[in-house]
Amino acid sequence: MATTSEKREAFRRLHASGCFVLPNPWDVGSARYLQSLGFKALASTSSGAAWSLGAPDNGITLEQAIAHAAALAAATDLPVNADFEHGFADDPEGVARHVARCLATGVAALSIEDSTGELARPLYELSLAVERIAAARAAVDEAGDGALLVGRAECFLTGHPEPLPEAIRRLRAYAAAGADVLYAPGLRTREEIADVVAAVAPKPVNVLALPRMRVAELAELGVRRISVGGALARAAWGGFLRAAREIAEAGTFTALGEAPPGRDLDAFFTADLARRRGHQAET
Repeated sequence: MATTSEKREAFRRLHASGCFVLPNPWDVGSARYLQSLGFKALASTSSGAAWSLGAPDNGITLEQAIAHAAALAAATDLPVNADFEHGFADDPEGVARHVARCLATGVAALSIEDSTGELARPLYELSLAVERIAAARAAVDEAGDGALLVGRAECFLTGHPEPLPEAIRRLRAYAAAGADVLYAPGLRTREEIADVVAAVAPKPVNVLALPRMRVAELAELGVRRISVGGALARAAWGGFLRAAREIAEAGTFTALGEAPPGRDLDAFFTADLARRRGHQAET
């Protein structure tokens, strides 16, 4: 297994140029399978993690989030970017304290959102949001070893009346406060993506994948990394829901025939376990 330092160094190199896909597993098994497909890095998904624990998005505790990040970081040789929601604290001091704990799990990066989770006040005031990013930056620097900090502007996902200009204003402020990567989930058009990339250049930009756009198109727009959020977890839930509802409502089992054979999954995980044991023996 690669060390935490090696994973963080590899992740930084990925951000130096080009464009890469950062898929989002929701558990250890999905993380290991994504590694087998040749992806260079992974990111956790707060929604996928929450659903697997029987909670809504943003409904898990700090302890659950830390445990999830640790499990994914230990599961593969790949760098893992932790979706650390809003840092599980409102105050900058709490954010810094929790960021330090998350980094201790071995993740290569983490993101901090500016959403509060409150309907009446969906976004932190910009001054406080910037203080929170600066506190996270200080915690990353104190931890050392080159982890990356992602600053997220949640304007598109919280119903802001002018999401694009507000997201750009916030992302620029987060860059100045020390964010290494900028992310405004919910960008909808090529024009919006191009505007954000240009506004924060030369900082790398993460974009949430759009079903109608290809990796090559996003790369042409200057996007550095592409994540899928909870979409892979939702796809898995889609198969489960179809099969379960058919059984409950029709009393039939045809959807189960669409599932991969258990022997194929067993074969993959047997081979993966043997590979991991072989690496451990070599070291």
